Amino acid sequence: MVMTAPTHSQRAILSNISWHTFETILAEMGDNRATRLAYDHGTLEIITPLMPHEHNKRLIEKLIDNLAEQLNLNLKSTGSVTFKRQDLQRGVEPDSSFYIQNEPVMRSKQNLDLSEDPPPDLIIEVDYTSASIDRLPIYQALGVPEVWRYDEPVMQIYQLREGVYVPCDVSPTFANLPLTTEVPRFLQESLNIGEIPMIRSFRDWVKQQRGN
Repeated sequence: MVMTAPTHSQRAILSNISWHTFETILAEMGDNRATRLAYDHGTLEIITPLMPHEHNKRLIEKLIDNLAEQLNLNLKSTGSVTFKRQDLQRGVEPDSSFYIQNEPVMRSKQNLDLSEDPPPDLIIEVDYTSASIDRLPIYQALGVPEVWRYDEPVMQIYQLREGVYVPCDVSPTFANLPLTTEVPRFLQESLNIGEIPMIRSFRDWVKQQRGN
């Protein structure tokens, strides 16, 4: 096991972990925890987010909630639920996840089975470059259509096209708004004026964009 120096998260890497052991660790750790796990063909990463990471994640979730409301989109927030498939030997707990296009399919479901259910429509990853396991290949294998990676102060949007992630300047889910530039700007603004005024400002910006 190797411990990395704290940045926005504390991380530990375990090698040669079987799928059965991964499942056992998930069961023993339970759902009520702050840690996040990622598993890729025998390598397991255990992540404990610190405050800057959680702060940015929560703010991005609030922005997504406001985007959905302003654009009249329904969504189902699934947070850091475990997405895993034994046949792919991959599993991951994202910083946040949402069903949007597939919200009607998932609305009433209390349990997730990716052998039957669709993957989330949108994944959020924060503090990405300090991760030891590259999560994009995991999300690609699971078929996640859109991934946002925020590594302060840069955000990147990836859209899955013909099985490959393509970087985009806009979000296909949210009316092709230029969120790669605007989300970091509003997150920075929150440090100057506070979260609630920033959310109001963001809401006004979305309305303005819709009117253009």
